[in-house]
Amino acid sequence: MKLLVYGAGVCGSQFAVRMHQAGHDVALLARGERLTALRRHGVRLAEEDASMIEQVPVPVVEHPEGAYDLITVFVRAHQVDGVMESLADVPGDVLSLLNWAGGPEALSAGIGRERLLLGFPTTGGTMDGDVVRHRRGTILTRRVPIPVGEPDGRTTPRLERVVKTFRAAGINARAEPRMDAWLRTHAASSVPLERAAYAAGGPEALADDPEAVRAMVHAMRRNLASLETPTVPRAFTALRALPDALLVPVFQRFLRSPTAVHSGLSDSSTATVAELERLTEQLRGPAGAR
Repeated sequence: MKLLVYGAGVCGSQFAVRMHQAGHDVALLARGERLTALRRHGVRLAEEDASMIEQVPVPVVEHPEGAYDLITVFVRAHQVDGVMESLADVPGDVLSLLNWAGGPEALSAGIGRERLLLGFPTTGGTMDGDVVRHRRGTILTRRVPIPVGEPDGRTTPRLERVVKTFRAAGINARAEPRMDAWLRTHAASSVPLERAAYAAGGPEALADDPEAVRAMVHAMRRNLASLETPTVPRAFTALRALPDALLVPVFQRFLRSPTAVHSGLSDSSTATVAELERLTEQLRGPAGAR
């Protein structure tokens, strides 16, 4: 597969490494200082707080070059409009792998709906300078698979081909027939979590404030109740049914876990604020609440 990975942050870099190591023709698109670092050292990877750093010479580009079998987009919600516009004349199906609650129509406006696939990267980690620090274990083989789906929920040959290709590369992936609802459900719960962690100064600080955790849970419930799409996965209905006395300590334990500490919940950058604002607008608008 000839693959363009648009976005060389935590998720895009890990994905590009896995596909490159599986023998695919991968180009990782980056700009500025990140492009310079990748050209100098390749993708640099390390497990959480480990001192050993692996360097993988994934090919990098500053602009798309030619046609691709698949273009995967790993950017933040507030950046995606310009990315999709830039891909309008670049041949290839486009798989959006980002936090998004605005519906497929907004994503496909620049490229055409027939080219769009929806997904979400279930991997995680942090950037430590130019080093991607990922969770312990093999990259992208977590028990929670990467969901991928058609905007209209169909099971198509291209969807099956993409999932099969990812699995063959060692990436845990599965077809999700309700991908749009999945993304809305995820955003409805993740936005209050990320906002609360940002306001507290990180996940561990949030865990030490049970009242802030309780307010976060209530915000999640309000978001989920406002969605007219199904709750997908259905496990998220527990957020609306279980009592605070159970949910608050559960979230406190999660927020103190290595998974939360070594994740985007510790990111206090201006990009985090911009993305949360975009997602909040989507959840409040017609696309997020229909």
